[in-house]
Amino acid sequence: MFMWPAKRPVGFLVNLHKQMENYTTHNSNTMRKIIECVPNYSEGRDKTVIDRIVAAISAASANGEKVKVLDVDPGEATNRTVVTFVGSPEAVLEAAFQGAKKAQELIDMRQHHGAHPRSGATDVLPLIPVAGTTLEECAVLARGLAKRLYEELGIPCYCYEAAAFTPERKNLAVCRAGEYEALPEKIADPARRPDFGPEEYNETVAKAGATNVGARNFLIAVNYNLNTTSTRRAMAVAYDVREKGRQAREGGSLTGKVLKDENGKPVWIPGTLKGCKAIGWYIDEYGIAQVSMNITDINEVPLHKAFEEVCRAASARGLRVTGVEIVGLVPKCVLIDAGRYFLEKQQRSTGISEEEIIKIAVKSMSLDDLKPFNPKEKVIEYLMEDEKELAEKERLIRMTVKGFAQETASESAAPGGGSISAYMGALAAALGAMVANLSAHKRGWDDRWKEFSDVADRGQAVMNELLALVDEDTAAFNRIMDVFSMPKGTDEEKAARAAALEEATLYATQVPLRTMKAALKALPIAKEMAQNGNPASASDSGVAALAATAAVRGACLNVRINAAGLKNRQMADELTSEAAEIVDEAMKMQNEVLAIVDSKIEQ
Repeated sequence: MFMWPAKRPVGFLVNLHKQMENYTTHNSNTMRKIIECVPNYSEGRDKTVIDRIVAAISAASANGEKVKVLDVDPGEATNRTVVTFVGSPEAVLEAAFQGAKKAQELIDMRQHHGAHPRSGATDVLPLIPVAGTTLEECAVLARGLAKRLYEELGIPCYCYEAAAFTPERKNLAVCRAGEYEALPEKIADPARRPDFGPEEYNETVAKAGATNVGARNFLIAVNYNLNTTSTRRAMAVAYDVREKGRQAREGGSLTGKVLKDENGKPVWIPGTLKGCKAIGWYIDEYGIAQVSMNITDINEVPLHKAFEEVCRAASARGLRVTGVEIVGLVPKCVLIDAGRYFLEKQQRSTGISEEEIIKIAVKSMSLDDLKPFNPKEKVIEYLMEDEKELAEKERLIRMTVKGFAQETASESAAPGGGSISAYMGALAAALGAMVANLSAHKRGWDDRWKEFSDVADRGQAVMNELLALVDEDTAAFNRIMDVFSMPKGTDEEKAARAAALEEATLYATQVPLRTMKAALKALPIAKEMAQNGNPASASDSGVAALAATAAVRGACLNVRINAAGLKNRQMADELTSEAAEIVDEAMKMQNEVLAIVDSKIEQ
């Protein structure tokens, strides 16, 4: 279902601010899989029914996880409610199933009437990749969900868009043709029968109808304000850019006679943005005309590309984009990609913090011209963060420098040498990134900006990896402490306690080894910047090398002392041997960096 993002949008991506939680894994380089589901139920008037369906969605769980319901948008005229929720694939699938089950129980399609096309109590059930997953994976999940809905509930299902089994059924309109009323004849026709469903019309189908289960890409709804009050001119810009384009007219004018082909059908001139739908209209709220757009494939047309194209088309008609409004939410990658695009266009380093990159995106696309744009309220991944859980995971790195030092100096055993080593490594990588960014911005070195930008990117990545290890090292120590509180009254309890201690000790040995490997990656950055970076920052490269080596050697001490407690001596020897090799390599590289730095300072 496609809905235009007006100033009071309905359905998908509506009023979702400050409602998402439980996201991000900060102690690894992997991204948690997150998908979104936007089911449409054929009830928009009875609040009790709607509330019971939403309650079933909220209560569903898989592997101990639940989904987060973002929005519930009922429509009285359409007699239809759109619900938006997100979570892990397993949790979303279970919530989608339970929502459909409750809708089947509460909605009788024989009594349903509304303005919107529909074929079932749960009319459409699309799955949308958000993070860590792909459209193809969602298509497989959608087909499995459709199969389960029929096998367990008897609800016939059509699979559409990316989940379609046949090309023609990619189009939702084809699957829903004839709506609910046509189901008896469609089920009787093998060519039109649901992908999962009975061969004969039955009482279950009569009551619940059919459900269209699909997979589609994330959709961005965005409005572009123009410096005109002319709806016709805004519509002209929309025609220029939308994939459908405009009907060809005599003389190329907007008002001439429509040209037709040999079959008498209008000739269409396609627009420039594939997969984009757009319309021009006047907005009372702002007192200007606007191009309202849905970007249906952000991989094909990223937001920044659409922005630039609308600006170009507007300029060609003597107009200017005066502000941009994203309706609803966007994945973080949308703003990160945009920020990096505009930085590269300016020949500026992209090796800066995530916050700064997003700030560039916001300013470059005028996202805060109409109203304040707060990424914490607009970016899906940020809204999904559980602040309490995040604060516990990032207890140390969220402290001030002074607070971190004072916490270290306290009588608590943690943070200790492992966390301090990880932080020294993070500072080493940060210094390397700093020298790279200063070099990229050095007067007279403009043609080398990309060289230094790439180095700064590497530095940022290593820094973030080591920052996560600051808290993880302390968490590893606490796991060992937790084992000592386990009961040991029986032989079974003693055995369980011993096994848990061995596992916790192994983990506490592996974490500082990871710190060593990460800190080692900061040394080539320091060497490259000492050799090729801004000469005025040579000493900073030297300090980076010293800090990185200190991180490696400090973490090595933790590897050795923790490995000593392992019962598995072969494993212990392997870990300490690997650690010793890393120390040797780090010392060698440190000396190389310091030699370069000394030569630069003495020049």
